[in-house]
Amino acid sequence: MECNSCSVASLKFEIKFDGETNQSSLGQIIDHLERREITISRKESVLQMDEKGAKEFLDFCNHFLETDKVMFRINREKWQPVSEMEHVFDMEWIDDVISNERLICHYQPIVTETEEIFAYELLSRFNNADGSTIYPNEIFPAAKSRGRLYALDRICRMTAVKHAVPLKDKKAFINFIPTSIYSPEFCLRSTTSLANQLGVNPKQLVFEVVETEKVDDVDHLKKILAFYKEKGFQYALDDVGEGHSTIELLAELRPHYMKLDMQYVQGVATDAAKQEVALKFLKKASEVGSIPLAEGVEEKADFEWLKQQGYKLFQGYLFGKPAAAPLEMAR
Repeated sequence: MECNSCSVASLKFEIKFDGETNQSSLGQIIDHLERREITISRKESVLQMDEKGAKEFLDFCNHFLETDKVMFRINREKWQPVSEMEHVFDMEWIDDVISNERLICHYQPIVTETEEIFAYELLSRFNNADGSTIYPNEIFPAAKSRGRLYALDRICRMTAVKHAVPLKDKKAFINFIPTSIYSPEFCLRSTTSLANQLGVNPKQLVFEVVETEKVDDVDHLKKILAFYKEKGFQYALDDVGEGHSTIELLAELRPHYMKLDMQYVQGVATDAAKQEVALKFLKKASEVGSIPLAEGVEEKADFEWLKQQGYKLFQGYLFGKPAAAPLEMAR
């Protein structure tokens, strides 16, 4: 059984009203919506309704209410100005992408110092029903606006596990957003079950925390990573740089792999400031027992410098761009 956040259930809108004019209009609003056979519930100055009702309400609101004193929220997330409601409606296309799982994964190689392929990062690629591409900078804001990040993250993880099957002895790095997981035991059960069902060895999968620098609830992240570790999976921290919070986070989480952000990789061979960050990162990796991985490598000079300092794994266009098939199979 799935929770509403991990599926594409009908959105539940809560709308609250401030101001004497707005609150005195509640009776009219309810009558207006009920005449259109829209089911609503009321608790003091808050109304709850489905998306069809919210669309009807917004039209009424724009004509008769003080809109700057009306707020709404969906699925019990944060309250927003009612002016943002139209944007939620406009992003309804994300529901179709998730419901019909309109995505595949592309493979980007991760190599050793000798340029042997060690692993692949599995990167989600999304499509509309007509086959046209939807870019990540469109898909994730749309999912966030409709409270679908949880559901989107889930299908990305599940799709990535399926794409890990042909890799056999190579590891698969799979991204996930920590804030999209309520309870590791509940939210990740389907992921672990699918891996078992497909015969994917847990040791093959490396779950990668994206937006490491934005992690606020470290205790929650620890619970997620402890769950992965208990099930035999490994984990990595992504986009780690020089910020105090992320460097210190490494000591607490002790990831199996840690990725140096590309902004400190590109041009590192000739940039003293970037070299300082890269060396500090390498020292911390050694202290916590993590394997250092440099991402975004595009120039041979940067690769050689990083390799000489002691970096073990590398990822970037120098070794291969994301592709629909693993590089070894494409040759």
